[in-house]
Amino acid sequence: MKAGILVFACALRLTAQPLAIPAGEPLQPPTAARLAAVEAAAQRDGWSPQTAGLRAAAVRAYEADKLPAAEAWLNLSRWSAMLGETEAHFTARWIQAVNAAKVGHANMPSRFAATDRSLGFALSPTTQAWLIGDAALAEQFFALLTPVDYAPKVFSILDDLYRHDPALCRNYAQLALALAVVYDVPPPPTWPHGQVSAEALPRKLPAALDAFVWWTHQDQLGRTYLRLNKLPADELKFVVDAAAPFNELEWAQKISDFPLNSLARAYTMIRYRTERVTKDTLIWPGKTYRLTDVLRDGGICVDQAYFATEIGKARGVPTLFFAGAGNDGRHAWFGFLDGNRTWQLDAGRYAEQKFVTGFARDPQTWGQLSDHEVQFLAERFRELPSYRSSVVHAEFAADFLAAGEPAAAATAARKAVNFERRNHAAWDTLIAATEKASRDPKAPEAVMREAALAFQARYPDLEALYVNRVSASLRARGQTSEADAEERRIARKNQSSRTDLSITQASEAVRRAIVTQPLAGQISSYNSALDSFGRGAGIGFFDAVVRPFVDHLLQLRQPAEALHAVDRARNTLKVEPKSQLDQELTALAKSVKAGE
Repeated sequence: MKAGILVFACALRLTAQPLAIPAGEPLQPPTAARLAAVEAAAQRDGWSPQTAGLRAAAVRAYEADKLPAAEAWLNLSRWSAMLGETEAHFTARWIQAVNAAKVGHANMPSRFAATDRSLGFALSPTTQAWLIGDAALAEQFFALLTPVDYAPKVFSILDDLYRHDPALCRNYAQLALALAVVYDVPPPPTWPHGQVSAEALPRKLPAALDAFVWWTHQDQLGRTYLRLNKLPADELKFVVDAAAPFNELEWAQKISDFPLNSLARAYTMIRYRTERVTKDTLIWPGKTYRLTDVLRDGGICVDQAYFATEIGKARGVPTLFFAGAGNDGRHAWFGFLDGNRTWQLDAGRYAEQKFVTGFARDPQTWGQLSDHEVQFLAERFRELPSYRSSVVHAEFAADFLAAGEPAAAATAARKAVNFERRNHAAWDTLIAATEKASRDPKAPEAVMREAALAFQARYPDLEALYVNRVSASLRARGQTSEADAEERRIARKNQSSRTDLSITQASEAVRRAIVTQPLAGQISSYNSALDSFGRGAGIGFFDAVVRPFVDHLLQLRQPAEALHAVDRARNTLKVEPKSQLDQELTALAKSVKAGE
């Protein structure tokens, strides 16, 4: 079984029965009496029979334009649907989501023995009452949840934390949510970076309850720079993803006495070991990778960034580990949330190297944190009332679409994007609803173009995403020339300011040629990509285009063509003598000649 491809044995899903709620009641949020009645019915009959009636109440409130009430009823129906879903049914859907998102990894189990019992069995009745009774918590939970969160473990963690100390869990509810969605599956073998062995740094998270007790204790002792019961879960998840054990984090607290807004200094606490780069010793050479080891021995940029992020997390500061590719080589730096709750994203980045937007990992999904998500974090617009209204409309749009009501979904999604143009989930729902409601492929293409326009000023990765969707739609209906023109336009637009996006376009063009064209056409596509987007490019182009194509040619047993591809890349890319790119091109040519 390959890592990331997950399978399990299927089981039956329970059938939901409607719950009758008086017509006027949904115009207000569910009362305590209604919540108690729903919970009592669920304990007696199961959660699934409650879902349809709760959803009907939510739709009634939404149609009456009572948005706060509508969201409260919708979230209650979502709790009911989740708690009533069988493990087997959920796990089948979850596996599909993990595989589609490509976030499966070798540390995850490859098989899941899911049963036909409902997810609600993971929660005690008192924990269930807490979850369904806290409307603000429900808003945060469903806004935070992703398709790749493993709900059985999420619920199990929440139950452990609440049963341990209900008052503490209510006070630190956002911390509990963050731990639940980060600790639901093990971290990947390349976390927090891949330049240290598993022997030196075991990729293991502590027990969620132990982590909850430790973090709350540190906060209550005043050792955290930010109050952990005041931060939302979508920021706290960048605290609880610490890779260092608690004793090292406590040591880190003692040596990090500089103010929060000066946290960038933690990066330069680590002496840079130039000789490791010169000797190509990019993997940590020590037997252990303790924070004390890194401070004592020094390291390269990945070690500096790792040390700095752990220093921040030890103090309750959300931190991000970034890695990116520039002209001459690869680099790592870090970001942190400062005392003004503003994200500082360039600590140790070295602007003179012209590194492009870097890769950060989302500990909730263990996948890549997209450029726009990092920017969304920094802009904090999701705290605005207009965004909250947008979210409610988007939630109902998604619900209508899932219920097979594309016209209602399109109407709700349109309201969502009118409230907040940056709600890209709403754009996706609007596109999907338009595709289902119209037989004319030009209709969803028009919405895709509108979405691209909404993001073009500040979010080039999202603009490129929707332009590429237009291109794919055009190509699917035989408009190949128009599709190529769209792709060339967006690639050229980003060539100077966002070379990573242009490189992605070039890589996709070569990949498509590999799938659809004979060898001569593949080589022509590679050469065209080099000529159009490789001139002056650096190691990012090498990683995304050159090396994969050379590997492909070697698999086809075309060593002469592979060597020619390397030589052409050297003559086209910006290769500084003795740079990392120079070294890797030399090593690649050597391996081709050796027949590796």
